[in-house]
Amino acid sequence: MTTPQLPTFADVQSAADRLQGIAHRTPVLTSSTLNQQLGAEVFFKCENLQRIGAFKFRGAYNALSRLTPEQRRRGVVAFSSGNHAQAVALSGRLLDTPITVVMPADAPQIKQNATRGYGATVVLYDRLREDRQVVADALIQEKGLTLVPPFDHPHVIAGQGTAAKELLEDTGPLDMLFCPLGGGGLLAGTLLSVEALSPDCAAYGVEPLAGNDGQRSMETGSIVSIAPPTSIADGALSLALGQLTFPILQRVARGVLTVTDEELVQVMRWFGERMKLIVEPTGCLGAAGMLQNPDLVRGKRVGVILSGGNIDLSRYGELLAG
Repeated sequence: MTTPQLPTFADVQSAADRLQGIAHRTPVLTSSTLNQQLGAEVFFKCENLQRIGAFKFRGAYNALSRLTPEQRRRGVVAFSSGNHAQAVALSGRLLDTPITVVMPADAPQIKQNATRGYGATVVLYDRLREDRQVVADALIQEKGLTLVPPFDHPHVIAGQGTAAKELLEDTGPLDMLFCPLGGGGLLAGTLLSVEALSPDCAAYGVEPLAGNDGQRSMETGSIVSIAPPTSIADGALSLALGQLTFPILQRVARGVLTVTDEELVQVMRWFGERMKLIVEPTGCLGAAGMLQNPDLVRGKRVGVILSGGNIDLSRYGELLAG
């Protein structure tokens, strides 16, 4: 099987055209208190306020909108811990395409419920004992479904890149940008926009310390696979970067940073208290990476992508109370 051609900024622009009037153009917010504290000018791209509560809607809709009528008739299968699941489910409802989603049994209940609520069929699996790709492949063979993966797909990457495109259109060129990193779809798309619109910007991916495959991959120069990690950042627990995402990271990213679960909770609390925003742990990765490196951002114009806000409120309360 041939590897698809790497997406380009032209693909991001095309995705933006398809998403016009469909995806929300999410707000870019600032905090004067934080700016004063850091001696920097920080711009938060609030994808926690996107449809389905995460950036994933951009890539999912862009990918599904490009399927043939026959592919849409047969249906789509996706695998996801939650946000991609909801994104594909809603996109399928909008595009009249049947959706089956393979989800880990320990995915947050709010994400499972929302995925079913959008009309998708949910198939649960044990992520510590089963391979989601194997489960999805069986459904593809049985029902002729088309796979829309969570990150390693050119149309998914291009769709995700529209968030940073909007950010840079709203702010102008930035000195630095911090972006959550799981499988690399959001970061790869972000880097395509940075490369085209703000080429001098130093862009960093930020992943949970327990799942630092991206950092290790960048250091070794080849994709590193890890055992299933444990972290509250459930949207960034991929086992390896993708064949499409990694080359883009190698070409454009300045580096990959890691943060602990404790640091993510601190940032969640700060967003709730100071900016009145609910941001899920994964969505806080970029902000946590920035806040752990204050010397790096001092005197700079800094972009931060808040990737999502989907978290059970009971779990949210537990984390903040703990």
